[in-house]
Amino acid sequence: MCADGPPHEIAPRSGVAFTLDKGDRLIVIDPCGEQVADLLAFNRHDVDEVISSGRTLDYASRIYLTTGDPLYSNRSNVLLRIVGDTVGRHDFLLTPCSSDTFRIIYGDEHPHHGCFGNLAAALAPYGIAPDRIPVAFNCFMNVTVDGETGILSVEPPRSRAGDTITFEAETDLIIGLTACSALQSNNGSFKPIRYRIARAE
Repeated sequence: MCADGPPHEIAPRSGVAFTLDKGDRLIVIDPCGEQVADLLAFNRHDVDEVISSGRTLDYASRIYLTTGDPLYSNRSNVLLRIVGDTVGRHDFLLTPCSSDTFRIIYGDEHPHHGCFGNLAAALAPYGIAPDRIPVAFNCFMNVTVDGETGILSVEPPRSRAGDTITFEAETDLIIGLTACSALQSNNGSFKPIRYRIARAE
């Protein structure tokens, strides 16, 4: 592996898109702690194939994923594999926050466009329309589920400054990645996310 220069930084409440080649590693870094990053992956050669929460959780038979776990596509192919994780708690249940999220859940009169809007804008140059955006893998997001009622609770992320999660691309990919825009997800503040790409040799 060969690191692709210094880490890239995603400003608070924004998002980016970029490509990975098969064998590349993506290291997502929480530089300040308690900040979520929404991650999407699309097959670069056919963007109708996309990361799938339903397939992945079905095959894993659990909702909390960590080192060694594959992230499957809607066609049951592995797109990414988690190869390193210093936190061990991430979310693959909740959809990217959006202007509707802030309007419906938070009652905002002038809602932010959220991670959904940031992902849509970043992925548009790759020909990926908003309706193709699925549930994201929410790095560092801490969602608990009550065993009796099934009630979901968004708790402060367990990540601390410098914590990371590392993915290896199992095929050529288009990646969307954000610094999450929802206060509740990030324990009440907005912070940057960094990422580094280690290219396959």
